[in-house]
Amino acid sequence: MTKAPLYRIELELAREPGHPQGDQAHSYRLYFPLTPEGHIDPSAYRDTPDWCRVVRRRPGEEEARGRIVRGPNNSWVFDYVEETTTDDEVGFRLAEERFVLGEYISIREDDGKMHVFRVISVRPD
Repeated sequence: MTKAPLYRIELELAREPGHPQGDQAHSYRLYFPLTPEGHIDPSAYRDTPDWCRVVRRRPGEEEARGRIVRGPNNSWVFDYVEETTTDDEVGFRLAEERFVLGEYISIREDDGKMHVFRVISVRPD
């Protein structure tokens, strides 16, 4: 059995109130193993959990780097500081989402608000 390749996935903030054109400076870079259909491959994740990472960029903030971990109820959590959960962000239904160009992904950020991001790039890492 061959392992699913690790992909570098780029997300940018989609249009929303206050950002009618979206915002390229508010973005995420995710590193995940994907199936050929573009879904997160949970069995490949079990083999490579330390490779699954997140980088968050926001205007006026330092770049935040963390890991992507399994959360409760089949969720995926972006964990920036292991010792606390106050900075964690949750991908909404990431287990069902397809990471392909043009798709939209929802993330509940550390301020508790849900934001929608558009997939702008998916490539093997």
